[in-house]
Amino acid sequence: MVESIHPFYEAHRGAMEAAMRHRLDLAEAMLRERAHLSDIDGIRQEVMDEFEIVLTQMPYVGGAASRMSDFFMRLIGFMAISRVLRRRGVPLPVIGEIERETYKAQLLTVPEAERLAAGRQFMSPENQALLREQAALSAASSHQDAFPEDFVYDFVEPGPGDNFEFGIDYKACGFCKFAARHGDKDILPNICGLDFDAYATRGIRLERTQTLAGGASHCNFRFSRLR
Repeated sequence: MVESIHPFYEAHRGAMEAAMRHRLDLAEAMLRERAHLSDIDGIRQEVMDEFEIVLTQMPYVGGAASRMSDFFMRLIGFMAISRVLRRRGVPLPVIGEIERETYKAQLLTVPEAERLAAGRQFMSPENQALLREQAALSAASSHQDAFPEDFVYDFVEPGPGDNFEFGIDYKACGFCKFAARHGDKDILPNICGLDFDAYATRGIRLERTQTLAGGASHCNFRFSRLR
């Protein structure tokens, strides 16, 4: 039986595949020079084939009503890249370096003004209010029953002496659940490493000292504006 792609992700499939092809274009030189791979066309096809599998495995967490759907759609493709490079014998640290630099290069193709505007929106009081609401929703038993593969998190207010504007403590991670289900736990830290550039390119400083993937009780994201 052929597994199907959820209709929500099917509707975004074209854009997700285009982003994957763009990443592979950006990664080509690094695949040759750092991973010492020469069959680039073969790797491209293998990654896109693996991405088709990943699309059928993506958990539905509420679609447009959940902010985490966007995280899955933007980052889950790196699971496909990691799987293929792992099969090709590329060391995990090298895979992580290639993916992080590729993702940063892709993010920087967006005009700076647009990126910084997105960062200001993320840090805005309005978005913080939305994050509080979504955090409360994520912890509700009804939501967890409906979407067991979703993230669960708390909104964190700064205390006296803190030097961040707000934080998020992820108590359960959708990527961790995905990796555990599909045998990808060894490549999971590479996905975690993408977060820093994702925020920095939008003018946001992310501080994080622990992750669920690293065995901690939660991921402690702390956000402030880059000067």
